[in-house]
Amino acid sequence: MNRLLSTVAACTLPLLALGTIAAPTAADAQVQSRLVEITKSGKLRVCQYPMYYAISFRDPTTGEITGIDADMSKELAKELDVELEIVESAFGTFIADIQANKCDIGMFGIGATLARAQAVEFSKPYLKSSIFGIVRQDSEIKDWADIDQPGVTVVTTLGSYVEPFLRGYLKEATLSAISPPATREGELMAGRADVVMTDYPTAMKLKSEFDWPRVVASDVPLSVTPYAYVVPQGDQVWLNYVNLFIDTVAMDGRLEAFAEKHGLTEILVK
Repeated sequence: MNRLLSTVAACTLPLLALGTIAAPTAADAQVQSRLVEITKSGKLRVCQYPMYYAISFRDPTTGEITGIDADMSKELAKELDVELEIVESAFGTFIADIQANKCDIGMFGIGATLARAQAVEFSKPYLKSSIFGIVRQDSEIKDWADIDQPGVTVVTTLGSYVEPFLRGYLKEATLSAISPPATREGELMAGRADVVMTDYPTAMKLKSEFDWPRVVASDVPLSVTPYAYVVPQGDQVWLNYVNLFIDTVAMDGRLEAFAEKHGLTEILVK
């Protein structure tokens, strides 16, 4: 009997030791989290697209990025008690930037789509928008039915959620997808495009600040998409913190105040 017990013990102890080494603990998961890295480094790196009206737009006179996510990124850095570093990105590059560890989070009204969710993790949504058209006041396009016609050139941003929708939606019009430094508005003003396809923030901001745009809306909301923040896949601790941050600023009124400040109350997720 003693010999049997000794044999069992001899076989079990190495297995227990191996299990202790191999099994990840909660502490191990925490150490590997981006949240711990941010607090240790004292810096939060936020990817933002600095050409997004009302979301994250660089003011040409001051050089400062303004918009709801400019404000939200400052609040997130404040809650973490770290320095904020803005990393310029774009809709066509933000996934690669996140995966390459150029930033800890993307905060610029990113449409949460199933295709993108294969490569990044999305937070809880905080805004939502459908698609709108923007034309010049003197345009021959008077309503939505005039857009998808032969000879009409539609421009949108390369890599935006609007682009793949339009590729399947437009049957007669020509689609042009542009990337920085080109701008949709520049293409329209130069006569290389007849209509800009964009979302609510850009449509309302252009309409409020300039006298040349006219907004064309569909009778039925098209491709209503939630907007969220993006973090690297596999970091549940960091994602949980970001989601708690969104819940916190929603409950204490900061999110609503920022939405009102930038004319986005209409598309706030409630």
